[in-house]
Amino acid sequence: MTLTLDERFHLLKSIGEECIQPDELRQLLQDKKKPVPICYDGFEPSGRMHIAQGIMKTINVNKMIKAGCKVKIWIADWFAQLNNKMGGDLDKIQTVGRYMIEIWKAAGMNLDGVEFLWSSEEINRRANEYWPLVMDIARKNNVKRITRCCTIMGRADNEELTAAQIFYPCMQCADIFFLEADICQLGMDQRKVNMLAREYSDDTKRERKPIILSHRMLPGFKEGQEKMSKSEPSSAIFMEDDEAQVNLKIKQAFCPPNIIEGNPCLEYIKYIVFPWFERFEVVRKEKNGGNKTFLSMDELTADYVSGALHPADVKPALAKAINVILKPVRDHFNTSHEAKVLLKTVKIH
Repeated sequence: MTLTLDERFHLLKSIGEECIQPDELRQLLQDKKKPVPICYDGFEPSGRMHIAQGIMKTINVNKMIKAGCKVKIWIADWFAQLNNKMGGDLDKIQTVGRYMIEIWKAAGMNLDGVEFLWSSEEINRRANEYWPLVMDIARKNNVKRITRCCTIMGRADNEELTAAQIFYPCMQCADIFFLEADICQLGMDQRKVNMLAREYSDDTKRERKPIILSHRMLPGFKEGQEKMSKSEPSSAIFMEDDEAQVNLKIKQAFCPPNIIEGNPCLEYIKYIVFPWFERFEVVRKEKNGGNKTFLSMDELTADYVSGALHPADVKPALAKAINVILKPVRDHFNTSHEAKVLLKTVKIH
């Protein structure tokens, strides 16, 4: 089914917590010279994958493809090495990259419009294009401006950086132009370097600046945990967690009654369950209100704030929904020998 211009625009815009700039996005979709816009997303292979990265990326990539875009997923193995992930061992980093691709395939990512590109291979293949671009970006920005971007690596502003890590923002900025991306679809935590790319477009008088669609960073399941972290396994659900592990983690999750703000369980319903199922089903005894199917987040939040929907209703329903989403991934890692070996290797490291 062919979508209208408005449908494509709203579908893409629904991905981002922030869109810079909406008018540029609409113009891009109207451009007859760009019938298939290129969206770019990148990731550092660095250990096991949690559902914020696994399911949310699958949802967003499928939306981009439905909107008529091509998606280039940049497997940033060299970047992970620069950032000293997996002890800087490129072989281990590439194993993690292959494990992540296996997960997205099993999770239902529409691979028809996706191209996976390894940074080490592409940069080596087209070094004469890539490095002059990195050098030009570095020449046009002072060290202070570049170090302000270093939070994209998960590094604090005041953290002492290696010289290699100073390269990182210049390289990530260059990736956008190297991949000929029209749209940068990354998390809000990558916003600074995407803005650097727009500034560089102005500096070099490029006709079109990359559009930034920054998705929301989903929290961990503990109170006040702004971002789901692999380093706190009890507060993160991993893509190959079994049913019992998912049930336990959600049972222990922070979920204050009547409160929406800062409630991780409601965030996962809004950003994962509703986009996946377009509904949220609660099963409970008649004396507790009986079964109810919510068809919108507004309806759910109204019941939650009033107390008609309780954390004891939300948690088992959320766990059940996530377990249904994760079942094909579990099945794949249980039946595919190659996937089993990859997971075993990733867990060791």
